[in-house]
Amino acid sequence: MDLSKSYEYFQPEKQKDRIHIIGCGSVGSTVAYMLARTGVTSFTLWDFDTVEPHNLANQMFRQKDIHKPKVDALLDIICEINPEIADTAKLKPDGWNGQQLSGYVFLCVDNIDLRRQIVEMHMDNPYVKAMFDFRTRLEDAQHYAADWSDYKMKKDFLNSMNFSHDEAKEETPVSACNVTLSVCPTVLVICARGVANFMNFWNGKPLKKLILDDAFNFVCDAF
Repeated sequence: MDLSKSYEYFQPEKQKDRIHIIGCGSVGSTVAYMLARTGVTSFTLWDFDTVEPHNLANQMFRQKDIHKPKVDALLDIICEINPEIADTAKLKPDGWNGQQLSGYVFLCVDNIDLRRQIVEMHMDNPYVKAMFDFRTRLEDAQHYAADWSDYKMKKDFLNSMNFSHDEAKEETPVSACNVTLSVCPTVLVICARGVANFMNFWNGKPLKKLILDDAFNFVCDAF
């Protein structure tokens, strides 16, 4: 892959750690798409779902991906960007079911209970470098991150998940037909923030542990 546009800023070979993307829907597919363009190749994609027609509105999938497993379709997409990814990528079509992780973990599954379980299980895992979490609504979204060598940051990250999946659903906008509402600009904006946060960390800068973004009122705060 020709990285001449970005290589002076970001060298993907500086670290060999694996990128785990848990959940390959709106956020997960977008994060993988953006990371592929940085030259990162060591992906593990976790998702048990298949691509449905309504997914095309806010996810990276295409018409030809409908009814394919999301991990397979997403691998096809990122390999079109960088064919080298095919040599190192791993697919987990059953989703995450208690496996130990390492490297960089992007929590993109739409269930806060599962995300909390992953974090709790890995609190003392020395092989995790950092975790990144995303929460989207209709117009606004949040991104959380933690350097796994910083105990307080890990605890704050876990404490940010102190609510249930049912409580999260109550705050999620839905249509009159009870369809969860989500639009592409909100997803793209918060994913860009999260990938930039990751790239900064890769380059030796401290993580922002919380980014709040309102994509339609053009407001962003980072802490």
